[in-house]
Amino acid sequence: MSHKMKNFYITTAIDYANGSPHLGHAYEKVLTDVIARYKRLRGESVHFLTGLDEHGQKVQQSARKAGIEPIEFCNQQAEKFHDLCKILNISNDDYIRTTEERHKKVVRALLQKLFDKGEIYKAEYKGFYSARQEQFLLEKDKNEDGTWPEIFGDVVEITESNYFFKIGKYQDWLVEYIKGHEDFIFPRFRAKQVLEFLKEPLNDLCISRPKERLEWGIPLPFDEDYVTYVWFDALVNYISAVGYGTDDFAKNWPANFHVIGKDILVPPHSVYWPIMLKALDIEIPQSLLVHGWWLSSGEKMSKSLGNIVNPLDLVAQFGTDPFRYFLMREMNVGQDSDFSADQFLTRYTSDLGNDLGNLVSRTLNMSHRYCEGIVPQSQIDEEPEKTLRDAWAETSKSAMEMYEGMQFHTSLDKTFAFIRSINRYAEQRAPWKLAKSEDAQDKLRLQTSLAYMAEGLRLSAVILAPVMPQISEKILNLLGKNAVEKFDGELEWGNSLQGSKLSPQEILFPRMQK
Repeated sequence: MSHKMKNFYITTAIDYANGSPHLGHAYEKVLTDVIARYKRLRGESVHFLTGLDEHGQKVQQSARKAGIEPIEFCNQQAEKFHDLCKILNISNDDYIRTTEERHKKVVRALLQKLFDKGEIYKAEYKGFYSARQEQFLLEKDKNEDGTWPEIFGDVVEITESNYFFKIGKYQDWLVEYIKGHEDFIFPRFRAKQVLEFLKEPLNDLCISRPKERLEWGIPLPFDEDYVTYVWFDALVNYISAVGYGTDDFAKNWPANFHVIGKDILVPPHSVYWPIMLKALDIEIPQSLLVHGWWLSSGEKMSKSLGNIVNPLDLVAQFGTDPFRYFLMREMNVGQDSDFSADQFLTRYTSDLGNDLGNLVSRTLNMSHRYCEGIVPQSQIDEEPEKTLRDAWAETSKSAMEMYEGMQFHTSLDKTFAFIRSINRYAEQRAPWKLAKSEDAQDKLRLQTSLAYMAEGLRLSAVILAPVMPQISEKILNLLGKNAVEKFDGELEWGNSLQGSKLSPQEILFPRMQK
């Protein structure tokens, strides 16, 4: 079913209110933002959602420790995550907090619906419980030697009554669904992991926590002595935020992409979520885009290792767009990638400073020196010009295909290869030599070379817009143009800059003192 005017709907995972923003959060936001900006530039109407997951035991504990109410604690955290979005120039259309009424209302309505359908039942449960991970554990979660892995903290054995959602009966359906929908999990190799998990029979999902153990949650509509298990609450954000139960819902749903980290693929997003939707007769999202982790010298960043990179420090020092560029250039979507300050500096100095920054300086500088800062008419068409135009035709085609296939690192690689070829063209044409020549042909070559450098730079700025929106706009402004709003008509080699008044030279990527 296609809605004529359906939005391209994309979401990030909602951040958990107990932590502080780190590189992983920043990457997921930037990745999703690049896709959203790319789609808008392609002329699609986009709805981009991010938000905060605010319930659960850890939040309750942290608030207690701080001596404040949980909602106050969440408000403080929400501010940190909001700031991250602002600083990274994230273009989200909405921000959902799971403590909002619009969300709680939908969670309760869905629970009631499942309860009325007989999909939820009450049972005694005896088992091992990890407060740190807020989850019940099984024998198979133990280490070889029978101890519990450190990640679970103190594990206690408890018996309690709880409510369970019959996910077991949907297991065969889910396996078939995943096998029959190749684009449901991207990259494809992640689907194997899910199918592997589904080889074991699924236990029904405990979807409640008794209030005496946990108050900070959404009460079950059919039994107020219990609150909703945090995953059942969190996953619903994707539909509560787009007005589930209202006419507006079909404008966005199903989501085109849920962008998530690989650690929450199995079981929450690939098992619980599709089964919840199936049981409620709601369409399944089109795709889960599963990204990898940022590592530091091959190890996952963690508080205990002390190797967490605070993204805000880097942005404060180098600016938003260089940081966004680094994240997209370095990470092959779906794989893990290593983060090091040296690697960041190398990209900043070579790609941004020497290749792009240098091209901007030369273009403005020489145009002011030899053409009064006005883009001249391109007068001749010889081998070097043909070569540069051909390079652009190849670049724009493959860079756009790479954007479309989420291969942003390759798209940027190709774009910067083109930027270097404009610099090579400048070396080859050597406007500074042509300017000294008395030959009339050389005068035409001089004008042409400056026109070509400016046009090559304009096109580079346009194609970089999803990744570096501020730098793109800045370069276009320096060339006397406005920020690009649609790719359409802006990606063809032409002479729209002819007669344009260029700004004085500006340093876009100042050299960093080591």
